[in-house]
Parts: sequence; structure tokens; C-alpha cells
Amino acid sequence: MKETTLKEIAETLGISITTVSKALKSKSDVSKKTIEKVLALAEELNYTPNSFAVNLRTKESKTIGLIIPEIVHHFFSNVINGIIAEAGKHGYLVIILQSNESLDLEKKQVALLINKRVDGILMSLSNESNNDYHLKEILRRSIPFVQFDKISKLIPSSKVIIDDQKAAIEAVQCLIDSGCKKIAHIRGPVNPQNAIDRFLGYKKALEKNNIAFNSKLVYTCVDVTFEEGLTFAKQILEEHPDVDGIFVITDLVAVGVLAYFNEKKIQIPQQISIIGFSNWFMSKVITPKLSTVDQPSYEMGVEAFNLLLEEIISHKKNSLFTPRTIELETKIILRESTKNN
Repeated sequence: MKETTLKEIAETLGISITTVSKALKSKSDVSKKTIEKVLALAEELNYTPNSFAVNLRTKESKTIGLIIPEIVHHFFSNVINGIIAEAGKHGYLVIILQSNESLDLEKKQVALLINKRVDGILMSLSNESNNDYHLKEILRRSIPFVQFDKISKLIPSSKVIIDDQKAAIEAVQCLIDSGCKKIAHIRGPVNPQNAIDRFLGYKKALEKNNIAFNSKLVYTCVDVTFEEGLTFAKQILEEHPDVDGIFVITDLVAVGVLAYFNEKKIQIPQQISIIGFSNWFMSKVITPKLSTVDQPSYEMGVEAFNLLLEEIISHKKNSLFTPRTIELETKIILRESTKNN
């Protein structure tokens, strides 16, 4: 079906295109009678503004790009909800892209968003993201840019994060305070900054409590999956049967650990205490319920969009914008997988 144009409305009513445009916006220099005629005909012909033309005039697309590693992921789905809710309040649409933890795909998606002339980009980096040229290209083009959760400290953009080291220290301290003396860590891949920081937090908590660090007690995920939790739980029992506590990179992997121990009739927390990270919905429904670090995902989405909006507005005004970092608070949620302190 052919779209109605301003020219057609103008020719039908015998007025200029400029008058039609002003009437559609109810400008004061157009008579009330003309405005009523234009609006009535526009409705009759199902006229909708050409968004591309509007964007050329305003130099705004009213769209932002969002690149995340996974969409079907409790943490990121909550972040998305926060971003979309906040973006909607300000008239922005969100283009959501999933990198599948692939650097190559992430680069292509950044190029796509740049070509789409989005007003800004929000991004949580993939696990493979160790090449920052594509991120520097965003900055080089002066596109407002905010990183969240998995970030590169080398890129001078705004960021919304948590203190992963501090949260990890608190999680491991809970295990130590409950009597655990030999604590394993199932960590994330070696690349992402949050996995690095949680590992460093684990080491610092041991050091703080005069417990010797043993690299053989650290198991490294590749894909951060439930299946890896099953695999590492089996390895820990076989290689270190005297382990009495485990700090796990995220709840999905921790649930795999719990599932394996339940199958093998290992008593939790009497024999082994487990604490995860993120506070996914599944941590409350598994038996025993999983102790975890609560990570404010929805709030992270809201703050990330608002920080991006600040930069977008600053660019529109041609004023200097100084990137800043927002650090959100975490808290420990103690449930049934850890002993009472």
C-alpha cells in the first residue's frame, strides 16, 4: 500500500507543503480551520510522518543500540527490561543485539549500529572481547557510549558496574565465617573483567584470613553453563574430597554444582557450603535454596540508559561531556546452601 505524502495532502487541499507541515504540528501561524482540515484528511488517508526525513532534519534517530552477550539469561533479561522501560519514558526505541560471546559478531554489530546512526550505544562486552578497536571507533565518531557489567577499563567511556572484587570478598568471607577452611572457586573465563575481579576477590579473602591460595582449587569455565557446574562438582569431589566450601562465578553454574551434589547425596551445607553470584530466580527454587550475591540487574539497566541519555543531551547542546562511572551496591543473600554464621 502506497504511503500518503505531505505533497498529496497539500495538493488535495490546495495549500502549500509548508502549511501542511505546520498544520500537522498545530503551529500558531496556521489558522484553526486549516489545521482541522489537514488533521482530518491526514487521518482519513492514514498519513504517518516519514521518520527518515524527520531524522535528517533533527539529526536524531530516537533509537539506541544495545549489545549484550545473551538475551535468554536472567541477569541480562532484567537489564533489558530496565533499559526498555526507561527508554520508553523518553521516546526512545531500543535495537537489541546478541553477541553470543563472540568478538567477531560483536564487531559486526557495532559497525551495524554505527551505520544505522543510532543516537547512542549501550554494551556489555563478550567473553572474547580483548580487542578494543571497535570500541574506540564508537568514541572516535563521538557516539554516546556506556558500558555496563562486563566492561573494558581501557576504554574511557561512561560505565555502570558493581564492585566485583568487594562482592567476591564478602561472599568468600561468609564461607570462612561459617567454618569453611578449604574453599574452591569456579571462576569465569580468563578474559572478562568481572571474572578477573571476582577471582581476585576470592584470593584476597583467603589472604585476609591467612588461608593459603592453591591454584589447584580454581576451576575455569569456558562457557559459564549449568553443565560446567556438573563437571566441576564431579572433579572437586574426585580431586579434593576435603573441600568444604565453593564460591561460584554465577548462579547458573552453582545450580549445576548443587544438582550434582544432590545426585551424589552430598549434604549441603553440612559437608560442603556453596555460594553463587547474581541472585537469579532459580537460586530460590532449587533445593537447597542457593546463597548468593544479589546483583541489581534492573537498576543497572535504568542507570545505564539514563547515563547514556545525559551524554546524548550533552552532544545535542554541543557541550563538553565528561564520562563517569556509577557503581551499584550488592548484598549477600544467605539461604540454605551455607551454614549459619
